[in-house]
Amino acid sequence: MSTMQTEAAANAKVGVPGRLARHFPATVGRFDAPADRAVIDGLVRWVEDRYAEDLAKRPSKHVYVDMLPAPVIAEIDRLRDSPLIRSLIADQVPAGSVIAPMKHTDELYLSHYNKDRGGDQGLFDKHYDGNLRFLSSSIVVRALIYLQSDTTYKVVFADSHLEKAFGSYEFGLLDFHRELHWVEGQYNPADRQRILLKCNYLVTPRNGAVAARVGLAANTAVFHVVKSAMEYSKSPRTPPQFAVGFLCNLFRRLNNIHPLLPLTFIATLLAALGYGVSFL
Repeated sequence: MSTMQTEAAANAKVGVPGRLARHFPATVGRFDAPADRAVIDGLVRWVEDRYAEDLAKRPSKHVYVDMLPAPVIAEIDRLRDSPLIRSLIADQVPAGSVIAPMKHTDELYLSHYNKDRGGDQGLFDKHYDGNLRFLSSSIVVRALIYLQSDTTYKVVFADSHLEKAFGSYEFGLLDFHRELHWVEGQYNPADRQRILLKCNYLVTPRNGAVAARVGLAANTAVFHVVKSAMEYSKSPRTPPQFAVGFLCNLFRRLNNIHPLLPLTFIATLLAALGYGVSFL
């Protein structure tokens, strides 16, 4: 069994039986077992060979794990299905909670500090990963698994009052919708490449089948729409890309204030457009 290092007040159960807490506290850990580290080292070698060109570029890159070769997915499964990660999630939620991996949303992430007003700037600025903070029937826990990284950048988890400069073999767990976080650092092309896995887990109460279906559908829809917009507008070059990048960053700032503000903005814009069209 891997050993781990926790840096949050995190070993006690939270909430009451049958009810999820409003916020999953950020927690960090580390893969120490030789077998786990061998898996990570092998994945790094594969990524460096397969994505050599992308690693040399400035923009970040996301690739859905489902799109990778089957042998690579099998190795990733050994990490994202690790009892270590599951136990750390279970320690923070009521006993009997259902922890369901959302593997269709998991990504391989080549992280480059890229603040150019494009869609991926929000990966480093203050942000919540999701905008469904008003859903109380489920929690989405995201695992950031650092396959390769140095410690020159620091991740700040504001709601959990935790800061961590992640190195290779370490990981962080955070509340996808309720943890305001950001990255502090400066771009340096000589830094060690940051290669991560982003793995997501839907947590619902025991006997919460309806909550699980609602949570899965809502999170999947939001996840894919936001991710498509961010990918389209990273390092923008054309007017449409600049426009989408602007909206991504605007919605991120609005979401930091309240998750309903981006939806209100879109509804108001559509209503205004509809009103204008009615006069044509």
